[in-house]
Amino acid sequence: MEKAIVTGGAGFIGSHLADNLIKEGLDVHIIDDLSSGKVKHLPAAASFHQVDIRSQEARELITSIKPDVIYHLAAQADVNRSLNDPHTDMSVNVGGTINILEACRNLSLKKFVFSSTSAVYGNSSESVLTEGMPASPLSFYGLSKLAAERYITLYHDLFSIPYTILRYGNVYGPRQTAKGEGGVIAVFTDKLSKGESLKVNGDGLQTRDYVYVQDIVSANMAAGRAPDVGTFVVGTGIPTSLLDVIKILETTTGESIPYVHGQDRPGDIKHSCLDPALINRILGWTPRYNMDMGISETLRR
Repeated sequence: MEKAIVTGGAGFIGSHLADNLIKEGLDVHIIDDLSSGKVKHLPAAASFHQVDIRSQEARELITSIKPDVIYHLAAQADVNRSLNDPHTDMSVNVGGTINILEACRNLSLKKFVFSSTSAVYGNSSESVLTEGMPASPLSFYGLSKLAAERYITLYHDLFSIPYTILRYGNVYGPRQTAKGEGGVIAVFTDKLSKGESLKVNGDGLQTRDYVYVQDIVSANMAAGRAPDVGTFVVGTGIPTSLLDVIKILETTTGESIPYVHGQDRPGDIKHSCLDPALINRILGWTPRYNMDMGISETLRR
Protein backbone atom coordinates (compact mmCIF):
# COMPACT_ATOMS: atom_id res chain seq x y z
CA MET A 1 0.00 0.00 0.00
CA GLU A 2 1.35 3.42 -0.96
CA LYS A 3 2.15 5.68 1.98
CA ALA A 4 1.48 9.42 2.07
CA ILE A 5 2.37 12.00 4.69
CA VAL A 6 0.19 15.11 4.94
CA THR A 7 1.72 17.87 7.03
CA GLY A 8 -0.98 20.18 8.35
CA GLY A 9 -3.48 17.36 7.89
CA ALA A 10 -5.68 18.57 10.77
CA GLY A 11 -6.13 21.90 9.01
CA PHE A 12 -8.60 23.18 6.46
CA ILE A 13 -7.10 21.99 3.17
CA GLY A 14 -4.96 19.21 4.65
CA SER A 15 -7.87 17.38 6.26
CA HIS A 16 -9.86 17.39 3.01
CA LEU A 17 -6.79 16.08 1.19
CA ALA A 18 -6.26 13.34 3.79
CA ASP A 19 -9.92 12.28 3.45
CA ASN A 20 -9.55 11.90 -0.30
CA LEU A 21 -6.20 10.09 -0.13
CA ILE A 22 -7.75 7.54 2.22
CA LYS A 23 -10.65 7.05 -0.21
CA GLU A 24 -8.03 6.33 -2.89
CA GLY A 25 -6.65 3.53 -0.70
CA LEU A 26 -3.45 5.16 0.57
CA ASP A 27 -1.92 4.63 4.02
CA VAL A 28 -2.10 8.23 5.30
CA HIS A 29 0.04 9.70 8.08
CA ILE A 30 -0.76 13.18 9.36
CA ILE A 31 1.82 15.43 10.99
CA ASP A 32 0.29 18.46 12.71
CA ASP A 33 1.13 20.33 15.91
CA LEU A 34 -2.52 21.43 16.29
CA SER A 35 -1.50 25.09 16.58
CA SER A 36 -4.32 25.88 14.16
CA GLY A 37 -5.61 22.46 13.05
CA LYS A 38 -8.45 20.67 14.82
CA VAL A 39 -8.67 17.09 16.08
CA LYS A 40 -12.27 16.85 14.85
CA HIS A 41 -11.05 17.23 11.27
CA LEU A 42 -8.69 14.24 11.47
CA PRO A 43 -9.86 11.22 9.46
CA ALA A 44 -10.29 8.18 11.71
CA ALA A 45 -8.40 5.98 9.24
CA ALA A 46 -5.27 8.17 9.27
CA SER A 47 -2.31 7.75 11.61
CA PHE A 48 -1.92 11.01 13.53
CA HIS A 49 1.37 12.37 14.88
CA GLN A 50 1.21 15.57 16.93
CA VAL A 51 4.63 16.94 16.05
CA ASP A 52 6.10 20.34 15.13
CA ILE A 53 7.45 20.24 11.55
CA ARG A 54 10.57 22.13 12.74
CA SER A 55 11.58 19.44 15.22
CA GLN A 56 14.14 16.65 15.15
CA GLU A 57 11.24 14.34 16.05
CA ALA A 58 9.47 15.25 12.80
CA ARG A 59 12.55 14.49 10.75
CA GLU A 60 13.07 11.12 12.44
CA LEU A 61 9.37 10.31 12.10
CA ILE A 62 9.38 10.95 8.34
CA THR A 63 12.49 8.81 7.94
CA SER A 64 10.87 5.94 9.86
CA ILE A 65 7.55 6.10 7.97
CA LYS A 66 9.32 6.02 4.58
CA PRO A 67 6.47 7.67 2.63
CA ASP A 68 6.09 7.46 -1.12
CA VAL A 69 4.63 10.98 -1.30
CA ILE A 70 4.77 13.96 1.05
CA TYR A 71 2.12 16.66 0.80
CA HIS A 72 3.54 19.62 2.71
CA LEU A 73 0.68 21.93 3.73
CA ALA A 74 1.67 22.85 7.31
CA ALA A 75 2.41 26.58 7.43
CA GLN A 76 2.04 29.89 9.17
CA ALA A 77 -0.59 31.19 6.75
CA ASP A 78 -1.81 34.39 8.41
CA VAL A 79 -0.63 37.46 6.45
CA ASN A 80 -1.25 39.82 9.40
CA ARG A 81 0.68 37.58 11.79
CA SER A 82 3.56 37.44 9.32
CA LEU A 83 3.75 41.25 9.44
CA ASN A 84 3.62 41.32 13.24
CA ASP A 85 5.92 38.33 13.82
CA PRO A 86 8.13 37.75 10.76
CA HIS A 87 10.55 35.56 12.72
CA THR A 88 7.95 32.90 13.52
CA ASP A 89 6.62 33.13 9.97
CA MET A 90 10.10 32.42 8.61
CA SER A 91 10.80 29.73 11.18
CA VAL A 92 7.70 27.71 10.31
CA ASN A 93 7.48 28.28 6.56
CA VAL A 94 11.17 28.17 5.70
CA GLY A 95 12.74 26.31 8.63
CA GLY A 96 9.96 23.72 8.76
CA THR A 97 10.23 23.08 5.03
CA ILE A 98 14.02 22.66 5.21
CA ASN A 99 13.61 20.22 8.11
CA ILE A 100 11.27 18.05 6.04
CA LEU A 101 13.53 18.27 2.99
CA GLU A 102 16.44 17.07 5.12
CA ALA A 103 14.42 13.95 5.98
CA CYS A 104 13.73 13.45 2.27
CA ARG A 105 17.44 13.14 1.56
CA ASN A 106 17.28 9.70 3.20
CA LEU A 107 14.19 8.51 1.30
CA SER A 108 13.35 7.10 -2.12
CA LEU A 109 10.56 9.65 -2.46
CA LYS A 110 8.29 9.64 -5.49
CA LYS A 111 7.09 13.21 -5.00
CA PHE A 112 7.27 16.18 -2.62
CA VAL A 113 4.16 18.32 -3.19
CA PHE A 114 4.34 21.81 -1.71
CA SER A 115 1.43 24.15 -1.02
CA SER A 116 2.50 27.66 -1.96
CA THR A 117 0.54 30.80 -2.74
CA SER A 118 -0.14 33.39 -5.40
CA ALA A 119 0.97 35.92 -2.75
CA VAL A 120 4.52 35.35 -4.05
CA TYR A 121 3.65 37.60 -7.02
CA GLY A 122 2.70 40.67 -5.00
CA ASN A 123 0.93 43.45 -6.91
CA SER A 124 1.71 42.38 -10.46
CA SER A 125 0.95 44.76 -13.31
CA GLU A 126 -0.42 41.77 -15.24
CA SER A 127 -4.15 41.08 -15.02
CA VAL A 128 -3.66 37.30 -15.13
CA LEU A 129 -0.73 35.54 -13.44
CA THR A 130 1.29 32.70 -14.94
CA GLU A 131 4.15 30.58 -13.68
CA GLY A 132 6.87 32.49 -15.56
CA MET A 133 6.06 35.93 -14.18
CA PRO A 134 8.49 37.53 -11.68
CA ALA A 135 7.75 37.10 -7.99
CA SER A 136 7.72 40.21 -5.78
CA PRO A 137 5.95 39.51 -2.45
CA LEU A 138 4.29 42.32 -0.49
CA SER A 139 4.10 40.41 2.82
CA PHE A 140 6.54 38.36 4.88
CA TYR A 141 4.14 35.44 4.39
CA GLY A 142 4.54 35.63 0.60
CA LEU A 143 8.30 36.06 1.00
CA SER A 144 8.64 33.04 3.29
CA LYS A 145 6.67 30.88 0.87
CA LEU A 146 8.84 32.03 -2.03
CA ALA A 147 12.00 31.28 -0.03
CA ALA A 148 10.66 27.79 0.74
CA GLU A 149 10.02 27.27 -2.97
CA ARG A 150 13.62 28.15 -3.76
CA TYR A 151 14.91 25.70 -1.16
CA ILE A 152 12.75 22.96 -2.69
CA THR A 153 14.05 23.56 -6.20
CA LEU A 154 17.64 23.65 -4.96
CA TYR A 155 17.17 20.41 -2.99
CA HIS A 156 15.93 18.90 -6.24
CA ASP A 157 18.97 20.14 -8.12
CA LEU A 158 21.43 18.97 -5.46
CA PHE A 159 19.78 15.80 -4.14
CA SER A 160 17.30 14.79 -6.89
CA ILE A 161 14.20 15.16 -4.72
CA PRO A 162 11.23 15.19 -7.13
CA TYR A 163 8.77 18.00 -6.40
CA THR A 164 5.71 19.87 -7.52
CA ILE A 165 4.99 23.37 -6.21
CA LEU A 166 1.36 24.53 -6.30
CA ARG A 167 0.69 28.26 -6.01
CA TYR A 168 -2.92 28.51 -4.84
CA GLY A 169 -5.43 31.24 -5.49
CA ASN A 170 -7.82 32.11 -2.65
CA VAL A 171 -9.04 28.77 -1.31
CA TYR A 172 -12.42 28.50 0.42
CA GLY A 173 -14.82 25.83 1.58
CA PRO A 174 -16.08 23.83 4.59
CA ARG A 175 -13.81 23.64 7.68
CA GLN A 176 -12.09 26.94 6.92
CA THR A 177 -11.82 29.06 10.04
CA ALA A 178 -12.67 32.75 10.09
CA LYS A 179 -9.57 33.33 12.22
CA GLY A 180 -5.88 33.09 11.40
CA GLU A 181 -5.48 31.99 7.80
CA GLY A 182 -9.22 32.34 7.16
CA GLY A 183 -10.14 33.79 3.79
CA VAL A 184 -12.78 36.41 3.19
CA ILE A 185 -15.53 33.88 2.39
CA ALA A 186 -14.98 32.13 5.75
CA VAL A 187 -15.04 35.52 7.50
CA PHE A 188 -18.20 36.60 5.68
CA THR A 189 -20.09 33.33 6.29
CA ASP A 190 -19.09 33.41 9.97
CA LYS A 191 -20.49 36.94 10.35
CA LEU A 192 -23.66 35.96 8.48
CA SER A 193 -24.20 33.07 10.90
CA LYS A 194 -23.98 35.56 13.79
CA GLY A 195 -26.29 38.10 12.11
CA GLU A 196 -23.51 40.69 11.91
CA SER A 197 -22.81 43.22 9.15
CA LEU A 198 -19.92 42.49 6.82
CA LYS A 199 -16.82 44.68 6.73
CA VAL A 200 -15.32 45.32 3.29
CA ASN A 201 -11.68 46.42 3.30
CA GLY A 202 -11.19 49.35 0.94
CA ASP A 203 -13.58 49.93 -1.96
CA GLY A 204 -14.48 46.25 -2.36
CA LEU A 205 -13.36 46.22 -5.98
CA GLN A 206 -10.19 44.25 -5.25
CA THR A 207 -10.35 40.90 -7.03
CA ARG A 208 -9.24 37.38 -6.19
CA ASP A 209 -9.28 34.02 -7.91
CA TYR A 210 -11.42 31.96 -5.54
CA VAL A 211 -10.84 28.20 -5.71
CA TYR A 212 -13.07 25.67 -3.96
CA VAL A 213 -11.19 23.34 -1.59
CA GLN A 214 -12.11 20.13 -3.44
CA ASP A 215 -10.51 21.55 -6.58
CA ILE A 216 -7.33 22.23 -4.59
CA VAL A 217 -7.45 18.64 -3.33
CA SER A 218 -7.71 17.26 -6.87
CA ALA A 219 -4.75 19.44 -7.94
CA ASN A 220 -2.65 18.00 -5.09
CA MET A 221 -3.59 14.46 -5.99
CA ALA A 222 -2.79 15.05 -9.66
CA ALA A 223 0.60 16.45 -8.60
CA GLY A 224 1.26 13.47 -6.34
CA ARG A 225 0.63 11.01 -9.17
CA ALA A 226 2.59 12.82 -11.86
CA PRO A 227 6.32 12.29 -12.44
CA ASP A 228 6.76 15.86 -13.68
CA VAL A 229 8.83 18.34 -11.72
CA GLY A 230 7.61 21.91 -11.80
CA THR A 231 5.69 24.86 -10.42
CA PHE A 232 2.04 25.51 -11.23
CA VAL A 233 -0.51 28.17 -10.39
CA VAL A 234 -3.84 26.72 -9.26
CA GLY A 235 -6.80 28.93 -10.05
CA THR A 236 -9.96 29.23 -12.08
CA GLY A 237 -8.79 32.07 -14.34
CA ILE A 238 -11.84 34.07 -13.22
CA PRO A 239 -11.40 37.25 -11.09
CA THR A 240 -14.12 37.98 -8.54
CA SER A 241 -14.39 41.18 -6.51
CA LEU A 242 -15.42 41.37 -2.84
CA LEU A 243 -18.64 43.08 -3.86
CA ASP A 244 -19.32 40.22 -6.29
CA VAL A 245 -18.79 37.73 -3.45
CA ILE A 246 -21.47 39.54 -1.45
CA LYS A 247 -23.86 39.39 -4.43
CA ILE A 248 -23.32 35.64 -4.74
CA LEU A 249 -23.94 35.21 -1.02
CA GLU A 250 -27.18 37.23 -1.37
CA THR A 251 -28.30 35.07 -4.30
CA THR A 252 -27.44 31.85 -2.45
CA THR A 253 -29.11 32.83 0.84
CA GLY A 254 -31.98 34.79 -0.73
CA GLU A 255 -31.32 37.61 1.71
CA SER A 256 -30.07 41.19 1.48
CA ILE A 257 -26.67 41.45 3.20
CA PRO A 258 -25.61 44.74 4.89
CA TYR A 259 -21.96 45.75 4.79
CA VAL A 260 -19.69 48.67 5.66
CA HIS A 261 -16.41 49.83 4.13
CA GLY A 262 -13.17 49.93 6.13
CA GLN A 263 -9.52 50.75 5.46
CA ASP A 264 -7.33 48.81 3.03
CA ARG A 265 -5.20 46.20 4.80
CA PRO A 266 -1.40 46.72 4.69
CA GLY A 267 0.32 44.07 2.61
CA ASP A 268 -2.87 43.30 0.70
CA ILE A 269 -2.82 42.69 -3.04
CA LYS A 270 -5.27 44.67 -5.20
CA HIS A 271 -5.87 42.15 -7.99
CA SER A 272 -5.02 38.48 -8.35
CA CYS A 273 -6.16 36.03 -11.02
CA LEU A 274 -4.37 32.86 -12.10
CA ASP A 275 -4.10 31.23 -15.51
CA PRO A 276 -4.64 27.43 -15.14
CA ALA A 277 -3.48 26.63 -18.70
CA LEU A 278 -0.15 25.01 -17.73
CA ILE A 279 -1.48 22.79 -14.94
CA ASN A 280 -4.30 21.74 -17.25
CA ARG A 281 -1.87 20.83 -20.02
CA ILE A 282 0.77 19.10 -17.88
CA LEU A 283 -1.24 17.55 -15.02
CA GLY A 284 -4.66 17.38 -16.66
CA TRP A 285 -6.22 19.44 -13.87
CA THR A 286 -9.21 21.70 -14.33
CA PRO A 287 -11.50 23.23 -11.68
CA ARG A 288 -14.95 21.62 -11.39
CA TYR A 289 -16.60 24.16 -9.07
CA ASN A 290 -17.68 27.68 -9.97
CA MET A 291 -18.35 30.27 -7.25
CA ASP A 292 -22.09 29.60 -7.07
CA MET A 293 -21.50 25.87 -6.55
CA GLY A 294 -18.65 26.36 -4.09
CA ILE A 295 -20.41 28.90 -1.90
CA SER A 296 -23.58 26.80 -1.92
CA GLU A 297 -21.53 23.76 -0.73
CA THR A 298 -19.78 25.85 1.88
CA LEU A 299 -23.02 27.19 3.35
CA ARG A 300 -24.72 23.79 3.19
CA ARG A 301 -22.04 22.12 5.28
